[in-house]
Amino acid sequence: MKMRVGIGYDVHPLCAGRPLVLGGVEIPFPLGLKGHSDADVLVHAIMDALLGAAALGDVGNHFPPVDPRYLGISSLLLLQQVNGLLVEAGYTIQNIDSIVIAQEPRLSPYIQVMCHNIAGALKLETNLISVKATTTEKLGFTGRGKGIAAQAVAMLLKR
Repeated sequence: MKMRVGIGYDVHPLCAGRPLVLGGVEIPFPLGLKGHSDADVLVHAIMDALLGAAALGDVGNHFPPVDPRYLGISSLLLLQQVNGLLVEAGYTIQNIDSIVIAQEPRLSPYIQVMCHNIAGALKLETNLISVKATTTEKLGFTGRGKGIAAQAVAMLLKR
């Protein structure tokens, strides 16, 4: 058996008129993330970490932002498709560690539901998913409230 590690990163600008969705949770906030799908930066970073660990490309390869099939789609549905690719390629997810970088809103009340949603989409136990949140102490674009970023690391085992 062979272990593989992948890293993922995503960022989207904040904008008016869209819901804020992170980890499949719609969070009450006056701004949402701009993007072709639901713009869930957390799930996008996780998908890229998983795809990278398996050397299966990236989110843009599998779900192009110009493809009308993915307009407004839930990123959790895309995560399920990524899981299918992993299973087909003979990989088992060992764990995922992730972090959302946002000055606001406060995300701690939603973390457990995010973990539950991600685990559910991947058919995993919730204790294999870690989601954290941090600020940048008002530095950079996230600190100025212009966008939200996320990073993820995933470990896979090849059967």
